[in-house]
Amino acid sequence: MDDGEACKPSLGHPPAAPGARLCLLLSQLPKKIFTWYVLKTVVLGQMLSLFICGTAVTSQYLAEEYKVDTPMLQSFINYCLLFLVYTVWLAFRSGQNGLLHILRNKWWKYLLLAIVDVEANYSIVKAYQFTTITSVQLLDCVGIPVLMVLSWFILHSRYRLIHYIAVAVCLLGVGTMVGADVLSGREEGRASDMLIGDALVILGACLYAISNVSEEYIVKNLTREEFLGMLGLFGTFASGIQLMAVEYHAIGNIVWDWKVGLLFAAFALCMFGLYSVMPLVIRVTSATSVNLGILTADFYSLFFGLFLFGYNFSLLYILAFVVIMVGFIMYCSTATYHAEPVAAAQTSEGIENSAMKEEETPQEPATPLQYMPEELRERRD
Repeated sequence: MDDGEACKPSLGHPPAAPGARLCLLLSQLPKKIFTWYVLKTVVLGQMLSLFICGTAVTSQYLAEEYKVDTPMLQSFINYCLLFLVYTVWLAFRSGQNGLLHILRNKWWKYLLLAIVDVEANYSIVKAYQFTTITSVQLLDCVGIPVLMVLSWFILHSRYRLIHYIAVAVCLLGVGTMVGADVLSGREEGRASDMLIGDALVILGACLYAISNVSEEYIVKNLTREEFLGMLGLFGTFASGIQLMAVEYHAIGNIVWDWKVGLLFAAFALCMFGLYSVMPLVIRVTSATSVNLGILTADFYSLFFGLFLFGYNFSLLYILAFVVIMVGFIMYCSTATYHAEPVAAAQTSEGIENSAMKEEETPQEPATPLQYMPEELRERRD
């Protein structure tokens, strides 16, 4: 008996041992990995990582070369762009998808969501002033289990064993990248108050998880334009108020020239691209999948840092990138399930993610009537 036959369960007998299940799973893994869905998810995830890399590199260049430390101003510009594009788009719509109808019925919900998103951005960026890059990379991963828990209860997502293993593999890759940072001395001299910085990272990670779960719900049940338009409207309002409160003097100290303006423009375009593309990726995958995919953003930032900031290179960075990608592909290779209320034509396992289905289940033909009611039989006679 060859290996392929050993993995096949015998007819009429359920698979008895867990080893047989594992063997069958491994034999089917290549078919699940080498699919158009997985390839598309990987490409889109790395596109998001490059956008995040662009925001990180431009922010660091502004801070180190021009002593510009205005994270709220940079976020405010992004929300203004969202307002000019997507909120104006909603304004030209009518009916239930129009701006006025959305504001009348859901304004307070989007106001809370905008505040969460604004504070998530501000907390993570502000944390770099108090703690090390290593701590930010490690503690930022707290958002992934928080995101999975929120998805379980709010979105009714259900995970398989391979999803938990994939998350563990991705976190192992992050740990490898952190180890490379420690060996290269990249985090030296960056911490001033570790406790405050670490608390800000954890707070920002949890707020990002709330924002991402809300985003997944909106783009899958409503529209992408509604999410971005409302975020642009209320995000501009919330970030504008906070901007005047915390960065009024910092903005006045900026020495403006064409290079500083170009860096601000690059940051704004990268952030606008991130916000515009992320709902598209979340719609075909999930918020958890997206957050696993963008773990590679630090690797791309390192690549640019080699030339711009004189970072030291280590082969551990390559290993970390490979490990994260392996975990990400493992997660995407198997569909999650959504628990639904039990119905007559539905199993207890729930409904499989439609993005992973390669073909729809054919409907059964209608069953012909096998008897004739007494009333119709008497009339016929």
